[in-house]
Amino acid sequence: MRIIDLLKPNAIELNASVQTKDEAIDKLVSLHTQAGNLNDAEAYKQAIYTREAQGTTAIGEGIAVPHAKSDSVKTPGLSAITVANGVDYNAPDGKNSDILFMIAATMDGDLHLEILSRLMVMLMEGEFCNSLRNAKTVDEFLEIIDKKESEKYPDEVKQASQQKQGYKILAVTACPTGIAHTYMAAEALEKAAEKMGFSLKAETNGSGGAKNVLTKSEIAECDGIIIAADKNVEMARFDGKPVVKTSVSNGINKPEELIQRILDGKAPVYHEQGGSTASSDDDLEKEGFGHKVYKHLMNGVSHMLPFVVGGGVLIALGFLIDTLLGNAVMPDGSANGSFGFTSFAASVPFWIGKIAFGFMLPILSGYIAQSIADRPGLLPGMLGGMIAANGYTFNSMFENQNMVGDGSAVSGFLGALFAGFAAGLIVNGLKKVFAWLPKAMDGIKPVFLYPLFGTILVGALMCLLNPIIGTVNTAVSNMLSSLGETSQILLSIVLAAMMATDMGGPFNKAAYVFGTAAIADGNTWIMAAVMIGGMVPPIAIALSTTFAKKKWTEEERKNGPVNYLMGLCFITEGAIPYAASDPLRVIPSCMVGSAVAGALTALFNVTCPAPHGGIFTFVVCEHPLLYIVALLAGSVVGALMLTLLKKDKTTVK
Repeated sequence: MRIIDLLKPNAIELNASVQTKDEAIDKLVSLHTQAGNLNDAEAYKQAIYTREAQGTTAIGEGIAVPHAKSDSVKTPGLSAITVANGVDYNAPDGKNSDILFMIAATMDGDLHLEILSRLMVMLMEGEFCNSLRNAKTVDEFLEIIDKKESEKYPDEVKQASQQKQGYKILAVTACPTGIAHTYMAAEALEKAAEKMGFSLKAETNGSGGAKNVLTKSEIAECDGIIIAADKNVEMARFDGKPVVKTSVSNGINKPEELIQRILDGKAPVYHEQGGSTASSDDDLEKEGFGHKVYKHLMNGVSHMLPFVVGGGVLIALGFLIDTLLGNAVMPDGSANGSFGFTSFAASVPFWIGKIAFGFMLPILSGYIAQSIADRPGLLPGMLGGMIAANGYTFNSMFENQNMVGDGSAVSGFLGALFAGFAAGLIVNGLKKVFAWLPKAMDGIKPVFLYPLFGTILVGALMCLLNPIIGTVNTAVSNMLSSLGETSQILLSIVLAAMMATDMGGPFNKAAYVFGTAAIADGNTWIMAAVMIGGMVPPIAIALSTTFAKKKWTEEERKNGPVNYLMGLCFITEGAIPYAASDPLRVIPSCMVGSAVAGALTALFNVTCPAPHGGIFTFVVCEHPLLYIVALLAGSVVGALMLTLLKKDKTTVK
């Protein structure tokens, strides 16, 4: 709490006509009453005298600060007077007191001690006290205090200013995985706002859930909101507010431009009607068809990833345990068909992982549908994904009572994608179909009518189309499995390079999704190229900052070693700050390094059954030592190319 917030103008009197200590106390108490700080003036005055009986509150050098905690105080506050010749306040140095502050504190807390301490720090400076004595007006008196307090406590003054003024601009940032881009966009927006002289609060929708959540009062009082997200965020709360909606990459790269749109009043007003967005031709930043599809797809992928990663790693752990126990190979040297669950120790993580992995496709399609049609699309979408995963058809339903699907009709990843988009569009269509119902039915439509009819329609559609999509899915899987060595190398090069193209963006995510889908179909060599392609960029940058120091700024060199760990953990986003500062040199170098590493994994016949984990999953890969060789080779090539292309930034002694 700042002094300037506790000291009201009507609680100050300059050159007060008081002759004694008692008169000074009466005057200060009356000023508190005038400012509305007290419930009972007499009770408070008695509390002041009780405190004075314990020892004088005069400090010396003309300063006195009487204070008391009392139930008679309604609102914490200060009163102040200056006295031309001072009054005898029993000061230790025997001098009269001519500057007097009185602190009124409530019984809860120790506010009086905090304010007393702050006053003492300021009043120790003779020049400050002389300025108060010479103040001609109350406003000048307050300005002197405000200036000194701002000087002594700059951080608290800034915080108090933000609390008082509120946040002029709010933001929400979100990326599909919620690991790096989410927080980078938030930081970029906050720094840009601070540089432009404004306060901005950013809510992050990361992998650990929403943090720094925007409150209702902050939304109501702000001038506008920036949504920098590549997945859907809760928008209904922004109804009636100016909103700029853009990609998370724009939040990182164009924060000043986005903030300026709010400041210039060019952000369209967002409207939410009946669970759907009502927008005019001028409403919101325009999204291309491709970006809309990508956003819906990434909403499904971001929710699917925990199941893929957790389930995949547990399955791989089952493989590892069986390998260590010697159960992976039959006595004749051939592979054991039950590899992964031939022992109890291996079976527990293996089957738990299989169960978790089994949720992958329903979650993917369900959250794609939710992104398109909001919550009513979730059930139809998940049902469509379940039908795709199990190969259910009309024939399989009629032919057996145990609901065993047709193996040849399993449409897999392609079917789940189709089901998700179909479910979202069908539910949106149902919203229009049932629009004629009276408003009294609005509450029942999203929880009963849309899910009910949507589920029936999507279920019937998937049972009808599953055999067709299943045939396509089987053909793709067989094609990948039958690729020759040359074709595998080319595909590995392309996928690994894609991982380094935008380091967490659409190309990176497309390659990763392709790799995880391939794992489900048993083509684990694809994931090996994908993972190594994502590991190379941070490590290549770390190598260059370590051994070619003159090519980098001091800050870049200091942060470089962190990328060793990020690269080994398969967090490609560690390379983003370096790529953003010099994309024409950093990105091509990283792509070449990743492509080399991807080609080597194919040449070495490396496979990777785990969809995440980086170096920690190498033990469950086929040919793990050669995988490490590929990683080192790709990283060194990327670092060398980067070092050759970069210009000198500093002189290193």
